[in-house]
Amino acid sequence: MGILIVFFTIIGGITLSAQSAINGTFSRVAGTIETTLLTFVSGSMFLALIILFFGEGDLSLLFNVPTWQLSAVFLGSIFLLFNVFAVPKIGVIATSITVIIGQLVVSVVIDHFGWFNSLLIPLDLKRMIALVFMMLALYFIFKGNVKSSNNKIKEEEVGT
Repeated sequence: MGILIVFFTIIGGITLSAQSAINGTFSRVAGTIETTLLTFVSGSMFLALIILFFGEGDLSLLFNVPTWQLSAVFLGSIFLLFNVFAVPKIGVIATSITVIIGQLVVSVVIDHFGWFNSLLIPLDLKRMIALVFMMLALYFIFKGNVKSSNNKIKEEEVGT
């Protein structure tokens, strides 16, 4: 079961990167907020069909959860909006690694303090080193993006 979860998580990561690239390109035509809205509306319709045919839960129980848990809806919208905004400006890989670093930093804090009823996993040296390596990866990716942008600008100047 563990390997299956890893496999599905990798597929989720693949679809997230593809979605980021497509939404970033689409936002240049339709607009950032409009692209985000279309993504959520069409995604909601898709999930409604999935629930209709495969759903095992009870949607009426959504109204019984603590209000703070409903904040995830707004957090997801903000995430997608910022993602659609960032991709056309800094590229898919830079957006993805920046998102991952943000997720890791906040996840380490959540784990360390056990916030939101999550597992309590103390911050240790290994986790801190992992975060430093991620920051280093981000530095090199941005450095590569700047170099690529400068080369593209020079090519455009030569071509004109």
